Amino acid sequence: MKKLNPKTFDIEMLFKIALKNLLGARLRTFLNVLVTAFSFFLILSMLALYDGMLQHAKQVTIDTEIAGGAYWHPEYDPLDPMTFEDAHSTPPRAVQALVDEKKAFPVLVSQVSIYPGGRIMPAIMKGIPPDQNIVNMPTDALTGHEEIAIPVLIGKGMASDTKLEVGDTFTIRWLDTDRTYDADEGTVIYIMDTENFKLDLGHIWIPLNKAQAMLAMEGDATYVTYKKGAPPAQDSGGWIPRDINYLVQDMEAIIEADKPGAQIMNMILLALAAMGIFNAQVLSIFRRGREIGTLMAIGMTRSRVVGLFTLEGGLNAVLAAVATLIFFGPILWYFGVYGIPLPFDYTEMGLIMAKRLMPVYTVGLVFSTTILVSIIVLIVSYIPSRRIAQMKPTDALRGKAAV
Repeated sequence: MKKLNPKTFDIEMLFKIALKNLLGARLRTFLNVLVTAFSFFLILSMLALYDGMLQHAKQVTIDTEIAGGAYWHPEYDPLDPMTFEDAHSTPPRAVQALVDEKKAFPVLVSQVSIYPGGRIMPAIMKGIPPDQNIVNMPTDALTGHEEIAIPVLIGKGMASDTKLEVGDTFTIRWLDTDRTYDADEGTVIYIMDTENFKLDLGHIWIPLNKAQAMLAMEGDATYVTYKKGAPPAQDSGGWIPRDINYLVQDMEAIIEADKPGAQIMNMILLALAAMGIFNAQVLSIFRRGREIGTLMAIGMTRSRVVGLFTLEGGLNAVLAAVATLIFFGPILWYFGVYGIPLPFDYTEMGLIMAKRLMPVYTVGLVFSTTILVSIIVLIVSYIPSRRIAQMKPTDALRGKAAV
């Protein structure tokens, strides 16, 4: 048997041998590539779905609640209903100018008690202009209804909790600015589904002028929400400006709190994918013990043997990326365009989630997933080939198991 000069085994020659080995064992290569491609698809899909879920939650909050930002009355604290009683006044002139130019709209907030079906429940009543088009809420449903004492817009979650339906009436009891209790009948005229549980649970929405009349707070507001791109008020008159970055802090805090759980899920997913790739690669390499013995017997050094099989693993990763595009690309495209329908309504659990999960594929995500899978493949190719290469050539030729 002719000995080969180790110096002739340069990278180019190793590449040619690795490519020849892959093309010569098509079934083995196909199975390895398929396992790696499926792992690639699984990791990319899960990470894209998670990113899409977070982006959707943040975007829904901005579209339905925040818009471009807001000016708050200095006494207003949305987390403390006890502040609502004093958190109202006529908006400052510069802020009111934005309202007059239809670049903002005022909201009047009050704590009330409602009596659906004879039960008593606390609720937050918000007066909002029915003709606003700055946030994505169906407030136009409040238009008209002069024959109704108090037209009310509620969310799906609120409707579920109170067992109210469109057309149902219930008593609303409130405390006006003179500290006098009053009550009247409210009528549900629309049940909205904004996917934002913060607008949904515990809130009732009525026309702004109706709320101002009920509370004896003519012209007053608790906060003013302005549209994206609206110029800042030159003088907010003591009202506190709150931009998008401030108003999404709660949502970002929820996302940060969820990250450890997401990281654990990703680690489990990566471990499962690595196990699948590892099993396929190890089975392939250990079955080729005689081939490794032959290569060492004709003069290939152990380091070259390890390099050859590691290079084959790298080529497997490249082929797997191509196979993912061919076999799983249409599935990824379908998910990206049409999403994945959810079997449950998670908004009732206090989560901002779409009825369909829309994965978000970014260049960075695809690149990082490709690098990650490639590293896994290289590692699981290197470890078993190094172990077999440490055997004596005669043992490898006999098919003796590596220990």
